[in-house]
Amino acid sequence: MNLMHRCVLTAALCVSLAGCAGTPSTAKTEDPFENTNRAVHSFNTTVDRYSLKPVAKAYRAVLPGFARQGISNFYANLTTPASSLNNFLQGKPQSGMTELSRFVFNSTVGIGGLVDVSAMSGVEAETEDFGQTFAVWGVPSGPYIYLPFLGPSTALDVAAWPLDFFSNPVNLIDDTGTQDKLRVLDIIQIRAQLLAAEGLLEDADDPYIALREAYLQNRLYRIYDGDPPISDEEEDLFNEFFDEVEDD
Repeated sequence: MNLMHRCVLTAALCVSLAGCAGTPSTAKTEDPFENTNRAVHSFNTTVDRYSLKPVAKAYRAVLPGFARQGISNFYANLTTPASSLNNFLQGKPQSGMTELSRFVFNSTVGIGGLVDVSAMSGVEAETEDFGQTFAVWGVPSGPYIYLPFLGPSTALDVAAWPLDFFSNPVNLIDDTGTQDKLRVLDIIQIRAQLLAAEGLLEDADDPYIALREAYLQNRLYRIYDGDPPISDEEEDLFNEFFDEVEDD
């Protein structure tokens, strides 16, 4: 199972546990802005329910799976050069070269990134961003922040966001109309990908906490490349969960 799949499953497990636990202890979670965060979460949920979610459902209903996958591959490919740079900045030259080769190969043989030929050849993505790089350099994540329209984040990721934003080629396009269309399509395809997982949040006793814990655990998992420093009890729980999934 590659890192991306494990990250998704880690988030799913955290959501499930948060839902089963009702309102779990948050002693280890730095959330001093919880009241404000909850208000923004409620606002985002309402906006999403009446705008983005219906569009994402229509997008999923109209476009066949292979077309949606191609669009997802295209946008993922655009972030690969920045991912390569962040791998180098984190002292992982081999991963940096892997990401660079994936970009060249997918951009050419993969028809502009629409087809992830690298993954088909067994070369999986090793995605990194500037927030992860700063975390690897020892910068603390800071408090959890729920942003209007953008969703869950941390103080560190908010600070790193401009670097991630301007390293994306879409945001460097001079033609504003083309840039806006590409941004909107990216938002829709990301939202459509989340449709399958949102049932876990809806079943949670406290969706805010479920999403917060899932996001923070998933983020920690990515920062440590799939091997975060967790307690023995947590490690046993995660290993048991992943073993059951891989056996299915």
